[in-house]
Amino acid sequence: MNNGLARQEKIFLLLSCSFVVLLVVSNIIAGKIIAVAGVFAPAAVICYSLTFAATDTMAELWGKERTKFVVNVGFVVTIISALFIRISILMPAAPFWGHQDAFELILGGNLRIVLASLTAYLISQHHDIWAFLFWKDKTRGRHLWLRNNLSTAVSQLIDTAIFIVLAFYGTGSPLFAMIIGQYIIKLTIALCDTPLVYLLVKTISRVAASESMQAAG
Repeated sequence: MNNGLARQEKIFLLLSCSFVVLLVVSNIIAGKIIAVAGVFAPAAVICYSLTFAATDTMAELWGKERTKFVVNVGFVVTIISALFIRISILMPAAPFWGHQDAFELILGGNLRIVLASLTAYLISQHHDIWAFLFWKDKTRGRHLWLRNNLSTAVSQLIDTAIFIVLAFYGTGSPLFAMIIGQYIIKLTIALCDTPLVYLLVKTISRVAASESMQAAG
């Protein structure tokens, strides 16, 4: 009896883990505001944008239920990471370690950012799965680039507006400029990652087809 994972299951596990890592990292680094060609956005904008490419790939190949499961796992893991970050801040520092203030300054706002991120995350990611499969049905499984970009464009706008308002309202940050700036960057990344989605879908499909042929033989 072969108890090992099939190649496509290994790929699914790798893609799922990558999704969760990108999500957790984005919550940790989101407190820094970066400037890209005069546009302002949280530093998390790049790695978080790539999570939509991952969920679109999973929705295309493995369907709604598996993709929703990964999204929900990401939700739980993000909460766990936020709790441990908070615990690490509250634990007493060693007397010879003089960086508590800097540590708390960098990660101290993590709780509010995570709460904002989780709210935006759940709404936008579940919308993205629904929209992607909706357009897949409407296009009868054709035009992957179209459903990838249509679903992501709307989902990213939802995510950006909710996150920026909840995370930075009352801080003196220019909310509207940040929403527009972050959305422009996210939309650009979404357009650029379409070849990545095609590459992932085609590669994984070939692996699945190869395994099916081997099993049949």
